[in-house]
Amino acid sequence: MSGAQQAALVTNLNSESGGRQMQTVSEIKIYVADLAAYNAGFLHGQWIDATQGPEDIQDQIDEMLKKSPIEFSEEYAIHDFEGYEGYRLGEYDGIEKAHRVAAYIEEHGKLGAALLEYYGDDLEEAEKAMTERYAGQYTSLADYAQDLTEETAEIPEHLAGYVDYEKMGRDMDLSGDVLSFEFSHEEVYIFYAN
Repeated sequence: MSGAQQAALVTNLNSESGGRQMQTVSEIKIYVADLAAYNAGFLHGQWIDATQGPEDIQDQIDEMLKKSPIEFSEEYAIHDFEGYEGYRLGEYDGIEKAHRVAAYIEEHGKLGAALLEYYGDDLEEAEKAMTERYAGQYTSLADYAQDLTEETAEIPEHLAGYVDYEKMGRDMDLSGDVLSFEFSHEEVYIFYAN
């Protein structure tokens, strides 16, 4: 989507929402370079939306290669990327992986990217954590510890003031009982341990 198209979309959404400010989601895209042209000293490539299917990405790559300044160009590499929320896509990861990671990050945002980094680039393990071990979003580890304690135990009222939920939350995190990601003040995502 071009800058003009994004501006039109924001304008249209603003008019439909009674003038309230709305933001567009940044595109997740890859820059695919023509290697024959690159090796010959030419910058020839194209930005491609990585959330579309691998076949559509390959079609756009094929079209870009047909327009190469070098005859019979057929090799390409991913030279840049945007919108992957800090995830580092490799130059030779391939369009299938670029698409799968883009779809995952499109669905889960910065939390998905953090899980991918934590699980050492293992997309299946990151997906499993998101679907099977996600405990929720809390304002802090202490908030999670208090919520868990109140759900699973009954603390006598005269002892409630002595319970230190901050220490409990920190201990759960440090001992590996939970996995936590904190992105900003009062934005903590908690996962149960493996």
